[in-house]
Amino acid sequence: MKIAVVGTGYVGLVTGTCFAEVGIEVTCIDIDQKKIDNLKQGILPIYEPGLEEMVSRNVAAGRLTFTTSLAEGIKDADVAFIAVGTPPGEDGSADLKYVLAVARGIGEHMNDYGVIVTKSTVPVGTAAKVRTELEQALSKRGVTIEFDVASNPEFLKEGAAIDDFLKPDRIVVGVSSERAEEVMRKLYKPFLLNGHPIIFMDIPSAEMTKYAANSMLATKISFMNDIANLCEIMGADVNMVRKGIGSDARIGTKFIYPGIGYGGSCFPKDVKALIKTAAENGYQMQVLQAVESVNEAQKEVLFDKVKKHFGGDLTGRKMAVWGLSFKPKTDDMREAPSLVIIEKLLAEGCTVSAYDPVAMDEAKHSLGNRITYAKDQFDALVDADALLVVTEWPEFRSPSFEVVGKLLKQKVIFDGRNIYDPIEMKESGFAYHCIGIRTAHQEPV
Repeated sequence: MKIAVVGTGYVGLVTGTCFAEVGIEVTCIDIDQKKIDNLKQGILPIYEPGLEEMVSRNVAAGRLTFTTSLAEGIKDADVAFIAVGTPPGEDGSADLKYVLAVARGIGEHMNDYGVIVTKSTVPVGTAAKVRTELEQALSKRGVTIEFDVASNPEFLKEGAAIDDFLKPDRIVVGVSSERAEEVMRKLYKPFLLNGHPIIFMDIPSAEMTKYAANSMLATKISFMNDIANLCEIMGADVNMVRKGIGSDARIGTKFIYPGIGYGGSCFPKDVKALIKTAAENGYQMQVLQAVESVNEAQKEVLFDKVKKHFGGDLTGRKMAVWGLSFKPKTDDMREAPSLVIIEKLLAEGCTVSAYDPVAMDEAKHSLGNRITYAKDQFDALVDADALLVVTEWPEFRSPSFEVVGKLLKQKVIFDGRNIYDPIEMKESGFAYHCIGIRTAHQEPV
């Protein structure tokens, strides 16, 4: 088979590369000439563990190519994936202008039957709009070419995207014809040999599945953060509570870790989009509105702890920050809690020295030179009044606390990810503040 993937961002590049990895001929298309030139040289626009080596391997094998020409890319393609961005508008709705522009372009250049697949996260009803754009473009050309539209939402976790694609929990495909189902089943056959399930359904259901899945996970996170905040007030230990409820198979252990809120390119955008979609159809998503409200408030919890510890005046204080990306193993800074925390620290008159293993270049797009970017995690600590752990990178889990204590002006740690043991911190002489546990250094909220 031959496929085209339009868009070389996170979803498009991972999708195209993983299909090439199983022997399929893939052309990735993007209008950004610099990005395409870089990709041809093995320079990736994103950080994802293992992806750079996989891209290089498949380019060398001739299975993966890059171009800015849509006409060249979709020529003779059996399947064309639309994997461009759907940025949120000011009202939270997903902006479909890039998706529809690609659909129009495919209609202007396609020369034979193909399945046009929305891989981008799109609201229910988008496939119908894609079909309309294709039909109108073909009509303007005065040609009749059969095609099908399908929905194939992605379920990739940043930092584990390759495994998620090659060893999926499930593959969801929305189709409206037996022919399209046959093509998509053939395309995914290499991934089904190990028993990974493929679920075919109608297109609106497939489109809804993506939003429902991310919204459910976001709900678990916000629920646990709400419980954590109540635990601090009541003197309970949220880690014990988490273990207690996580042992219930109906609840499970995933996505019930308390922290400082979710971020990234998916959860915030998808929750907002689903709320907006419901509102446009006369329905109010009350649970998701609360999920979003809790998450926004949670991003300020660590800052509030800092301000309270220092008596409400942070002027002239230096704060060390470990972790900038919204989660480990990615350089993604979109909706990262670190941005909220750092902006509030700066507004209070603090200076900030931050370290992140891969996200500092991305962070500069938002923070510029208003903070100091440390050469390593310990460099960030020099003469700082406190350490804020914001992203739970593996290298932050077991530092030498003796060294940490010597480098800091004061032995104070604010742990936004609960990666340290409160008892160990107390024994080491640190004032330790975390999420959902009232430590010896905290008054009841």
